[in-house]
Amino acid sequence: MALKTTSEIIQVGFSITETAPSTFTQVQVDLQLNPLDQEVALIYAVDLDPSAPENIAGVNTATLMSLSSTSLGNFGNLSSSTVLSNAVLDIRQEAGGISAVPFNRTSFDTPPSNVPYIGIISTSNFFVQLKGVNNLFAKSGFGRVWMARAKADAATYAALVQSEVLSA
Repeated sequence: MALKTTSEIIQVGFSITETAPSTFTQVQVDLQLNPLDQEVALIYAVDLDPSAPENIAGVNTATLMSLSSTSLGNFGNLSSSTVLSNAVLDIRQEAGGISAVPFNRTSFDTPPSNVPYIGIISTSNFFVQLKGVNNLFAKSGFGRVWMARAKADAATYAALVQSEVLSA
């Protein structure tokens, strides 16, 4: 694959808020890549910070957040090749009880040192998904992507764009 880095690592921050409590919401973040120069984004790390779910007696609650290279219709699981990162915060309640157990699951915030990058975005944007489960109030999420711009040769760029678009 012929990729030539054209920038230092830059950070792109973003935020998202549910449109209503416990409702799937997605936002698009524009990277302003130049398709005429066959520019792509090399993703080095992703940090997702969803707000905590509510502690409601007898009810399991959660806040789910993911980041993908294509638009999704629901929270993104890491089994999808377009999902670069996800985070799950949940509280499990005993039915009718008052004791709760919190859980926190996230994908790597920082990749192992032998991985040059964790993903490539060839179209000009990425998508962030957020979904609360059984919460009474709308949840929010914040995040940051560490990336560098790179130029791909024509064949590589065409293959990357086609692969990303067909994965949508």
